[in-house]
Amino acid sequence: MRKLSIAPVLLVVCLAIVFAAACGGSQRGGGAAGPAADAFVPGLGELMSLQQMRHVKLWFAGQAANWELADYEVDELGEGFDDIVKFHPTHKDSPVAPRDAIPRMVTQPLADVRAAVGRKDAEAFVRAYDALTTACNNCHQATNFAFNRVQRPESNPYPSQAFAVARP
Repeated sequence: MRKLSIAPVLLVVCLAIVFAAACGGSQRGGGAAGPAADAFVPGLGELMSLQQMRHVKLWFAGQAANWELADYEVDELGEGFDDIVKFHPTHKDSPVAPRDAIPRMVTQPLADVRAAVGRKDAEAFVRAYDALTTACNNCHQATNFAFNRVQRPESNPYPSQAFAVARP
């Protein structure tokens, strides 16, 4: 019979303890325990980084006339803006609250992109995408984040994703 080494077992046990401590550990909200006290809320920067990713993917989907993917990314952008308004209705450095700026500045351009995608209209998509990009930059301007400008992507940062429509 072969003798088992204790080192791998100890390593697994230690990793499990570290993982459990990292995932379940801290109490928030003045020490209140329970699921709500431990709920993770992504920061505004994390949410906006996801929006930037979706904005880029939307462009490449539209350029590839992959309307199904473009529709998905438009929906994801909408959900992301909803999350920003929900989790970060105000921001310490902003004279205009995200809960006010986003609905006022982004809702219509996003609806226009959604309509162009729904019609599978490549020309209207480009115009609507550019208008959405302008709206994002105007929102950044209004909220004191003008230093963060978005534009049409110049290269694909997602080489592992195929944007072309799959052909059977």
